[in-house]
Amino acid sequence: MAESNCEFQVGKAKVCLVQGDITEMETDAIVNAANPSLMGGGGVDGAIHRRGGPEILEECKRIRETEWPTGLPTGKAVITTGGKLRAKYVIHTVGPIWRGGNSGEPELLAEAYYNSLKLAAAKNLRTIAFPSISTGAYGYPVEKASRIAFATVKRFLEEEDKLEMVIFVLFSQHDFEIYRKAAKENFT
Repeated sequence: MAESNCEFQVGKAKVCLVQGDITEMETDAIVNAANPSLMGGGGVDGAIHRRGGPEILEECKRIRETEWPTGLPTGKAVITTGGKLRAKYVIHTVGPIWRGGNSGEPELLAEAYYNSLKLAAAKNLRTIAFPSISTGAYGYPVEKASRIAFATVKRFLEEEDKLEMVIFVLFSQHDFEIYRKAAKENFT
């Protein structure tokens, strides 16, 4: 890990920023910025499926067969094993594709974060790590996405006190700096 920052607190929960690889996180859950098919893909999604092994894909197939036969809707979240990852579980959520900001993208992105947190709390998990959802192939501007991510996490942590740590794992130094700025705006 190149750099980390854990200076933010909401209730009993710490909110941390880490520059690094989310597949290396040793948390109760990591969040996968999945596509609706849940079958893996590029970016974070592909890395999690490759690193976690076939157990994750097998559980995703079962979820598709039983719960979401037409694909996981944007903003919803489901949980699978972490497979060979250090994290015990993977929470898969689908963020919105950026279409200029007037097609419900902010609300859908907030829903993706909120539903992931809600699922973690419902499963009595204590620590969760997020990537920057929707800012890769889906094109959501990082500055806008980071503000929504922090506002949503802050709102959730103020409502529920089950989580102990929420970590944002940013792959690039550029995204890490943008998230650090947004965190200071939201938490200080």
